[in-house]
Amino acid sequence: MRLDFPFMLHTFLVALRALPVTFQITLVALLIAVPFGFFMALCDIYRVRVLRQLSAVYISFIRGTPIVLQILIVYSLLPSLLNAIIKSRSWNINIFDLNPIIYAYIVFAMNNAAQLAELFRSAILAVDKGQHEAALASGLSAAQSYYRIIIPQAMVVALPNFCNLAITLIKNTSLAFIMTVKDITAAAKIEASYGYNYVEAYLDIFVLYIIICALTQLLFERAERRFARNKTA
Repeated sequence: MRLDFPFMLHTFLVALRALPVTFQITLVALLIAVPFGFFMALCDIYRVRVLRQLSAVYISFIRGTPIVLQILIVYSLLPSLLNAIIKSRSWNINIFDLNPIIYAYIVFAMNNAAQLAELFRSAILAVDKGQHEAALASGLSAAQSYYRIIIPQAMVVALPNFCNLAITLIKNTSLAFIMTVKDITAAAKIEASYGYNYVEAYLDIFVLYIIICALTQLLFERAERRFARNKTA
């Protein structure tokens, strides 16, 4: 089998132009997931009765189901449910006109919030409790203690796993094409469909994701070294 290298170059550039969509999904999903994950971690650490139980059920559901199923539920079931509610209230809103990237934000934020809850919980528990108690004794409030003492140290612990989670999220965004979002994968598949050059298109995607994930890992490694220097300074 001979590869069509001009097509590969063309498709690589087309997929490259869709890169901002992949980054946008990744960043928005993380921005939504981080506070929710942190909140669920605190609910578990401080044993907030009802919220802790709800968080445990949510985390079990997310971790126990494939992300493809979560996509199908959010992208297929949620709009139909919302449409039924809107019609029952006679609102003049067409939920099916909503940009499908919104569903991508929801799915990936939901999925990563559950992963981050476990990550933050273990990172916070790795910080010596005595430091929190000492901060409270010195006159800091609980919020100030977390902001100035606990979170910076927990970030050092969490960063390697956060890097792995971010890389996994970037790779999982390739499933956004199921929701008709034109990300890297969708752009390459569309180009391949004209001449059935799927092998070349998949090779382009393969190379592009390797580059993105490698650069992401380098970025986190630099952040880890910087945090480590600040900790020892």
